[in-house]
Amino acid sequence: MWHGEFRDPRLVAVYDAENVWGWDDDFFMAVLAERSAPRVLDFGCGTGRLAIAMARAGHEVTGVDPAPASLAAARRKPGAELVRWVEGSYEVLPALSFDAALLTSHVAQFLVGDEEWSGALRALRRSLLPGGRLIFDSRDPVYREWERWNPADSRRVIVRPDGDVVHAWTEVNGRNEGTISFTHHFVFTESDELISEATLRFRSEEELRADVEAAGFDVDRVYGGWAREPAGLGEDGELIMVAVARPQGTG
Repeated sequence: MWHGEFRDPRLVAVYDAENVWGWDDDFFMAVLAERSAPRVLDFGCGTGRLAIAMARAGHEVTGVDPAPASLAAARRKPGAELVRWVEGSYEVLPALSFDAALLTSHVAQFLVGDEEWSGALRALRRSLLPGGRLIFDSRDPVYREWERWNPADSRRVIVRPDGDVVHAWTEVNGRNEGTISFTHHFVFTESDELISEATLRFRSEEELRADVEAAGFDVDRVYGGWAREPAGLGEDGELIMVAVARPQGTG
C-alpha cells in the first residue's frame, strides 16, 4: 500500500505507537518559541502529536494533511479540539494567514518531484505573513541513512496500546537521482502482514537553500542535528532549516 502507515487505520495506529514524543519535537517547540507566532501551520501534520502540543502552548494551530486516516486519529486525541484540522495539501493553504509554518518528521522529503516541491514552497510562502518563518527538517544525504534500511539493521518490535506486538522492518527497492524507494513490512500477532511503500527525495544543503530562496525566503540558519550542531557535524544526520519569508514582490 502506498504510504500505508498514513492511510490504513491499522498502520496509522502502529505509526503512532512507534513515533512518540522525541528530541525533534522539543527542538521544534523551542525554535517556535524564539519569536512571537500566534498563528501556526503544521503542514503534513499526520496524527497531530506536535500540532496539539503547539495548540496547548497557546498557538492558534491549523493542521493540514492529505491522509484521512491520519487526520481521523488526530481528531480522536485529547486536545484535538484546540486545532483546526484540514484535509488536503498545499493547494488548500490560505494566503497571508500564518506567522510560522512547520514541516516535521521529514515531510519535505515526501514532496519528491521538483514541481511538487517548488509548488509547495511557493504556497507556503504565500500562506505566511512577511517575516513569517518556515521551519523544516530533511535527512542529509551525506549520511546515506538508506543504507541501514535493510531487513537486518531496521528490524524492530513495536507494541501497540492494545498490547499487540508488531514485527517490522524496511528494505530499499530502488534508488534514482536523489530518490530512494522502499517498503516497510509489518507483521501482526495474528501473523498477517501489511506493507507500506514510499519514495523519498534526499536533497543536499545546497539544493535546499537554492529552492527555499527561489520561493521567496531568506535562509536564517541550518542545523545538522537536534542539539543545534552545524550542518554536517551533527550525529543525527539531519538538515534542519529555518527561513524567513521576504515581503512579496521582492527578489
